[in-house]
Amino acid sequence: MNTIKGRSFLTLLDYTPEEIEKLIDLAAQLKAQKKAGLPHRLCEGKHIALVFEKTSTRTRCAFEVAAADLGMHSTYLDPKSSQMGKKESIADTARVLGRMYDAIEYRGYGQEIVEDLARYSGMPVLNGLTNEFHPTQVLADLLTIREHFGSLRGRKLVYLGDARYNMGNSLMVGCAKMGLRFTACAPRAYWPDENLRTRCSAIASQTGAVLSFSEDPAEAVKGADILYTDVWVSMGEPDAVWQERISALKPYQVSASLMALAGPDCRFMHCLPAFHDLNTEIGREIHEKYGLAAMEVTDEVFEGPRSIVFDEAENRMHTIKAVIAATVAGA
Repeated sequence: MNTIKGRSFLTLLDYTPEEIEKLIDLAAQLKAQKKAGLPHRLCEGKHIALVFEKTSTRTRCAFEVAAADLGMHSTYLDPKSSQMGKKESIADTARVLGRMYDAIEYRGYGQEIVEDLARYSGMPVLNGLTNEFHPTQVLADLLTIREHFGSLRGRKLVYLGDARYNMGNSLMVGCAKMGLRFTACAPRAYWPDENLRTRCSAIASQTGAVLSFSEDPAEAVKGADILYTDVWVSMGEPDAVWQERISALKPYQVSASLMALAGPDCRFMHCLPAFHDLNTEIGREIHEKYGLAAMEVTDEVFEGPRSIVFDEAENRMHTIKAVIAATVAGA
């Protein structure tokens, strides 16, 4: 019996380990079909609205290519193309889109927005990122880990940096659901919300996952299979927080010496974009103000042989395709 068709994909908390594994398996199947040049137009004639209140490279491209491969037409709505939340309420927008489309993707701010879209639209709503959760990214991460290590259960993933927001939250949820060992390594004030930690600990007790929290990078990374990090300042946050984040998080930068402590088989992951050099406007600005040549990860690690960030980026498309196919077509 298909338990996914017609459902929204708002957070991995809403899905069982078996359902998450089914999505990963489907993504792997669709990836193999695409590599082989085999058509898989499972959503022929369907339509998806892509609502972006925050801009993106990977999420937009992944959804548009995935939809096209599945035979769907997509409509991209950027912050200037929609009146949602300005001249029209979220509930009203959802009910309008629900009469025209077969699915909605939302990338933006509070989780309550994507929840309201799902509540009022009457169709699958897919979370492309909110402040609190980023489930499509973590699904891609899980597929990438399985591809490189052959399995998920028991693998140790250490997240270094600000773990209070969407990536720290979603990685903790994904690891708890799928039986991984998860460590958030950051100053205590940067750990995930206590209520979410409690909820994930209850999940871990059922799946065999192990969750831990540390302020000591050298200790936390020992025996790790994956070191994972993200930008220190999220999209939409004011520039004024840079000084605070740099002071707090510089000891958690993923460097070659930290990778060495983890062991020779450890891999590096990052959801991108990454500030690993001076080839971006923000990177150059931070260098001028604070003298840093890199932030959350050094260029040596990012460009090194143990970095699998571009496998991970590609898998955004394959896993997003699986989510669309499963929720819209019941694949």
